[in-house]
Amino acid sequence: MDLLKVAEIVWYNTTMKKTTIITALTPIKIFALSWLAVSMAVMSVFAEPYCGVENLPDLVKCLPAPPKPGSADFARDVAHYEWGKAQRKDPERAALARHDAVWSFGTVADAFSKPFGIEISPTNTPMIWKVLEDSLSTTDQMRVAPKAFFHRRRPFAYFNEEPLCPKEDGVWRDEGSYPSGHTLRSMVAALVLAEINPAKADEIFVRAMQYGENRVIAGAHWQSDVDMTRLAAAIGYSRLQTLPAFRAQMDIAKGEFAALSKNRPPVRK
Repeated sequence: MDLLKVAEIVWYNTTMKKTTIITALTPIKIFALSWLAVSMAVMSVFAEPYCGVENLPDLVKCLPAPPKPGSADFARDVAHYEWGKAQRKDPERAALARHDAVWSFGTVADAFSKPFGIEISPTNTPMIWKVLEDSLSTTDQMRVAPKAFFHRRRPFAYFNEEPLCPKEDGVWRDEGSYPSGHTLRSMVAALVLAEINPAKADEIFVRAMQYGENRVIAGAHWQSDVDMTRLAAAIGYSRLQTLPAFRAQMDIAKGEFAALSKNRPPVRK
C-alpha cells in the first residue's frame, strides 16, 4: 500500500476516531508513515472543517453508481479518455493539467486567482483563504466513502498506461476514481469564490470546468467521474450554506474582498 494513501487513511480514521490496522510495514516505512501522518494532522489544525463527515450528505446514497464496462456510458468514458490523451499534444494545455494535478490548497488558490481578480493567499487575502480552505476541508470528507464503496479503477490503471502526471497521480493508483477529489475541490472553490465576487462568476466557473477537464486529460479520471463530482460539489455546498460558522466566515471574507478590490490591481498571471 502506498505510504501517502496509508497516511491519508491514518489521518482520516484518527479524525473520525476510528482505528485502522496497518500490517507488513518495515521500520523505515513506519518512520515515513509517521512523518506523513503527522504532517497531515498538522495541516488539519490550520484547516478547520465546519462540520464532521457525519453531518454531511452521504455521496454513496446521493450519487448513481459509475458506468459499468460494456455500457454505452462507459464507451463515452473511453472516448473521452482518448480525447484527453490527444489534448496532451498541446503543450499549454498539458502544462495546465500538470499544474492542476498537484493536490494542495495552494494549487486551487493559484488556479483561481486570475479569474477571481485578486491573488488568493494566506498573506494577501487571509479571510478569503480561510473560508476557502475550511470549506474545502469540509467537503473533502465527502469523497472518502464513495471512493472506497465504488472503488472504481482509474483510466490509466484500467488501460495499464502511464498517466500524464506520474509523480502526482501515481500515488492515487489504488484509490477509487469515483468521485474526483480534485474536481470536488475546484467546483466547491468556484462556488465559494463566485459568491464572494459574483461579477467574476463567468470566469471562475470557466476555470472550474477546465480544472475538471484536466483530470480527464491527465488520465486520472473518467469523464463520468468529473460529471458526477460537479453535482457532488453542489450537494456539499448546499450543506455549507446551512452552517452558521460558514455563513459568518463568508461575511468576513466578503468584507475583506470589498476592501481589497478598492486598493489592489487585478492579477495578471
